[in-house]
Amino acid sequence: MQIYSGGAHNDDNWDAHTDMERNHNLHAAETDKPIAGLIKDLKQRGMLDETLIVWGGEFGRPPTAEYAEGSGRDHNAYGFTMWMAGGGTKGGVSVGKTDELGAAAVENRFHVKNLHATILQLMGLDPNALTYFYGGLDQRLVGVAGAQSIPEVMA
Repeated sequence: MQIYSGGAHNDDNWDAHTDMERNHNLHAAETDKPIAGLIKDLKQRGMLDETLIVWGGEFGRPPTAEYAEGSGRDHNAYGFTMWMAGGGTKGGVSVGKTDELGAAAVENRFHVKNLHATILQLMGLDPNALTYFYGGLDQRLVGVAGAQSIPEVMA
């Protein structure tokens, strides 16, 4: 199941190109309690161990304003945050680090295919065995060369 927050255009979603503080305060206020409630409910019902929750977006934000005047931020593919809970993940673990400005990952860097491999493995699938033949190659969801899971986040 996928739950999507946002979905409209520009600041009606998490995109925050103009006023990041207003934007993120609005959307965090809309999602913090429901997500906390979901996790609490799953845990109370004994379902959190078998339910994987992945929270994130397709990119991060650079540490600088997008425009000369303003507080919006552009896209940053070099350092961003995702979090996971339940479903075989190890709680309270943080993996990786950005530079002092948050501009780029500098420690325990991972490609998004490693995140995908981790999710697939936590779902009980071998990420490197899921193939389909296309264009003369066995294609994989995690890329032709395959990918390793991120062991630090797995219980």
